[in-house]
Amino acid sequence: MTTTGTSQSQLARLSGVHQPSISQFLTGKIDFSDDQIDRLLACMGYRLEVTHHAVEPDLTRSERRSWSVHRQLATHLTQKSLTDWRPTILANLNRLRAGVRGQPHLANIDRWQHIVETNDLPALRRALTGLDRDAIEMREVTPMGGLLPDDERQFALRSAV
Repeated sequence: MTTTGTSQSQLARLSGVHQPSISQFLTGKIDFSDDQIDRLLACMGYRLEVTHHAVEPDLTRSERRSWSVHRQLATHLTQKSLTDWRPTILANLNRLRAGVRGQPHLANIDRWQHIVETNDLPALRRALTGLDRDAIEMREVTPMGGLLPDDERQFALRSAV
């Protein structure tokens, strides 16, 4: 944007993408699809070229520890374990719902509930192990407390440094 002298407002008008969304994208608060990025770049005379390579995500200490514990829990995830865990997860969701305010937390509690009630193992694995902002925010209101044996939880926390 600096190179082309394009402001966020101008880019919003040209692309049809709302200016607040552009601002949130530029500050890393939300992600855009490749198609959205390509559309924005085209408005400034560029195109998107995607290359894939593994990168270590920039997580806070708390986010890394949470991911590590949830990743360990994912090693136990099966249809049977989800069935066994369901009463604990649902009780945790009710407790969270009573004490949590604001978005995206309330919406994420609803998403956890839907995932568990529909036995959506792929979505549950993504929420437990994902490193995108969406998965990180899901884990901020995790209903998985009390499921992982304490020795495994402690090991995961020590490994997360």
